[in-house]
Order: sequence, then C-alpha cells, then structure tokens
Amino acid sequence: MHHGQPLTEINETDILLSHLPTPPSYWSIDIDSPDPDVSRYPGLMALHVTFMMLAFFVVLPAGIALRSLKHRWHAFTVVLFYFLCALGCAASALYRKLTPDMYDGSTHSSHGYVVICLTLVPSALDIVAFFARLYAYLRGDDKFTFKSLWRTVILGREPYDLSSDYTGLVAEDPEEYDEIKPFNTASQGASRLHSNSPSADGETADLERYTTSWVNEASPHATHRSTLSAASDRTLFDPRHSEETLRDAFPPLTSRPSKSLVQRVTAIVRATLERSLVFAAFGLTLTGIVVYTGGCRNNYINGCLAHLIKGGIFWCYGLFSFARFLGSHSEMGWAWNISPIGNHISAELVESTVIFLYGISNTWMERFGAHPGDPFTTKQVQHISIAVMFWFAGLVGMGMESRHVRKWLAASASSALGPAPSSTISEPPSYRGSFNPFPALVIGVTGAAMSAHAQTYLFQVQIHQLWGWLLLGFSVMRCLTYFFLWLDPPKSVLPSRPPTEALGSFFLACGGLMFMFSTEEVTLGAMRRGRDDMMMFLNVAVAITCFAFCWTLCVVGFKGWLKYRGSHPTLTSS
Repeated sequence: MHHGQPLTEINETDILLSHLPTPPSYWSIDIDSPDPDVSRYPGLMALHVTFMMLAFFVVLPAGIALRSLKHRWHAFTVVLFYFLCALGCAASALYRKLTPDMYDGSTHSSHGYVVICLTLVPSALDIVAFFARLYAYLRGDDKFTFKSLWRTVILGREPYDLSSDYTGLVAEDPEEYDEIKPFNTASQGASRLHSNSPSADGETADLERYTTSWVNEASPHATHRSTLSAASDRTLFDPRHSEETLRDAFPPLTSRPSKSLVQRVTAIVRATLERSLVFAAFGLTLTGIVVYTGGCRNNYINGCLAHLIKGGIFWCYGLFSFARFLGSHSEMGWAWNISPIGNHISAELVESTVIFLYGISNTWMERFGAHPGDPFTTKQVQHISIAVMFWFAGLVGMGMESRHVRKWLAASASSALGPAPSSTISEPPSYRGSFNPFPALVIGVTGAAMSAHAQTYLFQVQIHQLWGWLLLGFSVMRCLTYFFLWLDPPKSVLPSRPPTEALGSFFLACGGLMFMFSTEEVTLGAMRRGRDDMMMFLNVAVAITCFAFCWTLCVVGFKGWLKYRGSHPTLTSS
C-alpha cells in the first residue's frame, strides 16, 4: 500500500510489479478495438441483456405481486417470464458459439442456469397446490359452479366470503404473513395505540374529520359505510381506543381459518425465495458485467469481490429502505407506522441481524490470500476492525430489539413499584416504534473511516471519500428520522413517510454504487482513458440511482394498485 502523498499520474511500471497485464475481453474485441476482418456479434449480447432484464426486473416482480394477491393474470406472467428467459439463454448460447472464449473459468452462465432452475421451485409448488385444491374441491360437499371452481381451484382463494367493506384490507394479504396473529390482548393494543402527547387529541380530531370526508367522497357506498366510518377513523388515528376498536374495524382478521404449520412454512419459504431471485438477478448482472469487460482476474480478484459484494449490499439496502419509505411492509410496521397486526419483528432487528452475520463472517475473510504466518498488514487490521465493529454492534442491536431483553432492562423500574401488576404500568409513547441507532451507527462509522482510507492515487482517494460521505449522510438522515419520530411517534397504521428516509435511502444506494465504482481496475481504467473525473462518476451514480428508485416506485405502486382494485371492485369497474 502506498502511504506517501497520493499520486496524480498513473505509473504503469509500478502497477506491473504487482499485477499482470490486462488481457483482452469480450468488450475489447466487440466494441473497444474490434478487428474489421473478423465478424463480431455484440447485438446478440444486447438481446441477451434485454431479455434477461425484462424477465427478472419487470416480469418477475410483477408476477410476485400478482401471485401474492392470487390474481388471475399471475399464470400469464409465469409463462412470459420463462419465454423471455428462453430467448435470453438462446441469444447467449448463440453469442458464445460465434465468439471465442475471452474469460477463462467464468461461472456466470452456470450460476444463471442455477437461478433459472430455482425459479421453477415456486412454479412446481403452485402446480402441486393446484392439484391439491382440485382434489379437495371434487371431494367436497359444495355445489359445483364454474365461479366457485375458478375462485377456489384456479385462483386458490379461500372459499369463505368476506362481505365487509374491509375485505380488501385482509383478504388479499401476502401468504407469508398468515402466521402473524392480530392483537390478542387489550394491553398490546393499548400500548401500541396510546399517546401521552398533549396535542394528540387536537391532531386526532383533525385527522378524524379529514378521514371521514375522504372516505365518504371516495366511495360510492358511503351510506353503507356510515356505521363503520367512526370505527375506521378511530382505528387508524384515535389513540384512545385499542383492542375493541381493532376488532370492530377488522373483523375478517379473526375469522380467517388458520393454516397448518406446513402451509405457513411453505408460504414463507416460497415468498422469501421469490423475492431473493430479484437480488440474485442483480448479482448475476454484476458478474455479467465483470465477465464481459474482463475484470476481476488474477490479483485483482479479492479486492474486486470485496467492493462488488459490499457495495452491492449497500445498494440493495438503499433500495429496500426506499421501498419501506414508500409503504412496503407496512403491515409489519416497517413503513414507520403502527403495525395493524401483532407479534411481528422489527425492521431494525433484521438490519442488526444482517450486520451481525456480515461482521462475523467478514472478520475471517480479510485474510484470504495470505499465507500462514504472514504478519497482519495495516490494510488487514483496518478491515478486520471494521468487521469486528459490525459483529458486536449488530449483536447489541439485536439485543435491543429483543422483547425479553427489554423486559429485563425495565425490571429495575417496574420492581420498584412493588407487587403492582405490570398491566397497570403505562408505557411511554416511544414504545410504539423501534429507535435503534446501531445499524445507522455502523454504516456511518464505516463511511467516515473509508473516506480516510489511504490510496495510491489521488483519484482513488477522492472517490473513496465520496462514497464514504454518502454512507455517513445516510447515517445522519436515519438518526434524524429517529429524532423526529421520538418527538412524535406514529399514531396511524398508514405509512408516515418521513422525508429524511427518502434522502437517507438515496445516499445509501448511491454510496453503494460509488463503492462498486471504486474498484482498483475501474479507477485505473478511468485514469488511463482520461475519465478520472469525480463529477462524471457522481453524475452517473446519481442517474442510475434515480432510475432504480423509479423502478422501485413502479414495483411498490403496482402492488398497491392491485390491492386497491381488489378492495374497491365497484370503483374500478365504474
């Protein structure tokens, strides 16, 4: 590592002392420096990229949303997905047949086929479930009608009828949340909906008037809802009502037939697998870019993998945080709202667990490539200490999210009251949310530390500073979110959408992308071509991040639109 003053001019002789010359790649023979006497087919690669992008980033998310709502168009998206995958694989196979192998040991194709095979698992489960429903329907005592056959066997919806106007709130919930139970005690409901704020009553009255007028204007059946409007308003906004109001406003939740443990586990596994396929496709996108451009070879492999994996995690984390801001997972209280259902895990617990797992694994991976007995280098100590911070800070964050640990921490105060029952102790308003700063602290400290990371060239120092500041910006925005929500905790089951989360998500996603751009090969290549311009790199990262945020908005909005249509059939048909 270079510990002197960062260099401004590239030194090719010094680079060749530790790295082999960069061999030619698919990019170089197709686009950068093609041989005019040899036919090349970059168009086939463009078709492969187009078909696969459409399949995994357009059709697959749409199919997941349709399937979670048991929509009749889900089967069409499945067929379209496999059709696009077939076209993409055909274009790739034809390209590799007509082009010499320019990347020895590439596993991109084999990994891609593994992911495609994994997509067959949900389809196989759907087929098995279809025949199981058909068998149960034929053996049942219900009168045969084409409508019941379509609804029960084809769509897989429950045979019972929810005639309430609140059907849309519960009938189309994703199956992965079937195991989560509604509030079952008055103390749970009261602890989550009570507010001790002096201004709560005034704000509640304003919100009640607004909600009543909105509901009556939006629905053509306002007269039929008049008996439920007060219960609905109190459920969403009134902090003075707890379990009884919830049961009045959401009666279908308690009437849904319970599913077996096998069915619930299968639904959770399938939902997790489906959503993981989108992230796997993002990983394949990165490896495809690496293989086509000829990167991450020889001595560059370890640093390249570190930047792509870690930057990719921050990138996906930023998009997920933006989806939470938009309202994704609001049924679990992850959209900075009060969860309408109980017994859920917090988003901060998931964040802390991921941070813990990352730290405990990466602590030992920093020595990859070192020989036994080699002394620890300064760079290894830097990275290992960051991994250890992830390890134990994540562990602290997990402990803070544990209900048992929280009870233990409050035992000193509650025991001081003597034998008084715990149900008589009122919880502070802050108990309605999770205010765990450790995930933000870990990312902020990482950004601050990496912005001071020593590099050989000035351009590398600048780009590390840039993405380090972006990660630190996310940390500051998340802490501001906690600060404002601590002053006024959520009072509604609707997503609160704090603007600091939108900014923080953008900083995190953009920082993760800049992290990936800061690989040694990319920075050296930019310097060789005279593209070592910080503004250009930042603008490209911002543009791609904005495009990805637009994609996230479309995915979350599409699912919300489907739910709205399902809960307002008379409105959408008129």
